[in-house]
Amino acid sequence: MRPDDLALLRTPGTPAVAPDGRIAVVAVTRPDMAADRYRSQLWAVPTDASAPARPLTSGGRDTDPAFSPDGRWLAYLGAADDGPPQVHLLPTAGGAPRRLTGLPLGAGAPVWSPDSRRLAWTGPAGDAPDPGAPVLVTTLRHLLDGAGLPGGPRRQVHVLDLPDDLADDGEPVPEPGVVTTGDADCADVCWRPDGGELAFVSARHATADRDLRTDVFAVHPDGSGLRRVTASPARCSRPAWSPDGAVLLVTVEPEPGPGGADDGGRARTLCRVPAGGGELEPVPDLAGDMVPGALGTERGALVRVRRDGAVGLLRVPPEGGTPEVLVDGPFTVRGVGAGGGVVVATVGHDASTGELIAITPGRRRLLTSFGRALAATGRVHRVRERSAAAPDGAPVHGWVTVPDGPGPHPVVLRVSGGPSAQDGWALLDDVQAAVTAGCAVLQCGVRDPADGVLALLDAALADPELRLDAGRVALTGGAAAALLLAPTGRFAAAVVEEASEPGTSPGPDLAALGEAIPTPTLVLAAGDGSHRGTGPVQPLYVALKRRGVPAELLLFPGEGGPGRPRHRVARLEHLVRWWQRWLTAG
Repeated sequence: MRPDDLALLRTPGTPAVAPDGRIAVVAVTRPDMAADRYRSQLWAVPTDASAPARPLTSGGRDTDPAFSPDGRWLAYLGAADDGPPQVHLLPTAGGAPRRLTGLPLGAGAPVWSPDSRRLAWTGPAGDAPDPGAPVLVTTLRHLLDGAGLPGGPRRQVHVLDLPDDLADDGEPVPEPGVVTTGDADCADVCWRPDGGELAFVSARHATADRDLRTDVFAVHPDGSGLRRVTASPARCSRPAWSPDGAVLLVTVEPEPGPGGADDGGRARTLCRVPAGGGELEPVPDLAGDMVPGALGTERGALVRVRRDGAVGLLRVPPEGGTPEVLVDGPFTVRGVGAGGGVVVATVGHDASTGELIAITPGRRRLLTSFGRALAATGRVHRVRERSAAAPDGAPVHGWVTVPDGPGPHPVVLRVSGGPSAQDGWALLDDVQAAVTAGCAVLQCGVRDPADGVLALLDAALADPELRLDAGRVALTGGAAAALLLAPTGRFAAAVVEEASEPGTSPGPDLAALGEAIPTPTLVLAAGDGSHRGTGPVQPLYVALKRRGVPAELLLFPGEGGPGRPRHRVARLEHLVRWWQRWLTAG
């Protein structure tokens, strides 16, 4: 793909499935290049594939659809271009949407009570802080985990009691109640099947200001009876009740570093805990790193598991035992919903950012074609898996995408942050743009970039089927990729990009590494409104420039940084220019 092909991307989120299983609704995001922002609208998709997907809302920023258990209503978050998201309600039988909230800081993703009479969410409670006031940060959590609004109101559990006649626009909607209190953020709220309690995740232990541990709590909808369900040195998230309410399923990342303070990137697993509280019991046989969030259904828990660059979908039987595989192979399951005996998954792969499939006993149906416009350009290149052995004998997985033509092709080695960050079976715009520009791209995700990644590179270079040029190899990745540049000197060029994900651990000393790197390097970083670099990778550029190493610093001013649509185009254009200068020129 070319940089301007970004406008063709359509990315569906997590689907909501109607209680009768006949319709799924999903938010589809697209870049709006002219307005320099993302748009998102809801689409309705029949699960029997009897009709094509169709837009359901007008598409400003509509996200997080949720069907009421009685099937009469669809709640979702909607926002104007410059406003916070608010809860909206759409009648499924037809009619105009109605806005239910007008909170100064907006609402969170709505979750229905079992009786379809209340909505809950987690979101900031209170007024917005003064944007010009100093911000006092008192915990590690805000720096390492991206949680909450530093210096501002904490995220709390909210409950909204709906009016008796929702169809009457004249009947006022009461103000939502704030169920929780205190100086601790709340997240991941869900209702007990009988509606008597809400479970949520928070950090309310004595050392919460200096670690990343979290526990599951439960509280009555009126705010009474707050109790802790879990108590362990773990990072808990995304609780889900079993259908009978006796057990909570919890995503657990065990022992998040010494004292719970290191983000760590450790493998997550699914655990059970009695609803009344107790020890976390791991669910066996998942055989992979769990993606946070299980969906409880009558037939078992739906769990996404990351393995070797793919994300598959399993169904864990209620009574335990061997999970049933619903989706495996070279795919990335990005979200899942269920209703009326139908499972609907959003599945991405190396030619589409995501399509919806319906899974029923003995059958799978493809429901959408959101990637059709991009595929029609003929500029989408497919991925091949490769493997090698690290020096210690451990297997290292990678994915190579090769341009058309006889070669030999210059190579861009793309290093991601770790096994949990592997994204081989996904459509990645920077990979596709580099391949369209004539470069092969080899992707590898390892915790220590020096351990095994060079063995994988050498194996790929030696493979005659790939037709790669060992004399023209470049490197791209986050700050940790700089560790590969200093000792080897084998790369013709490099791109080092500032990590933007919440929870990113501190990287290497880039100023010191810059004193030893001989490689021409393009550094990508966030900047403030005056175009001054503000990120941790800037010292690398300074060190390289002072030594006379060819280096450039590309700054993305503004709060959105490199992820904004217009900046994404500019980012791809600069990447292509850099690879062409050092790898394909002449």
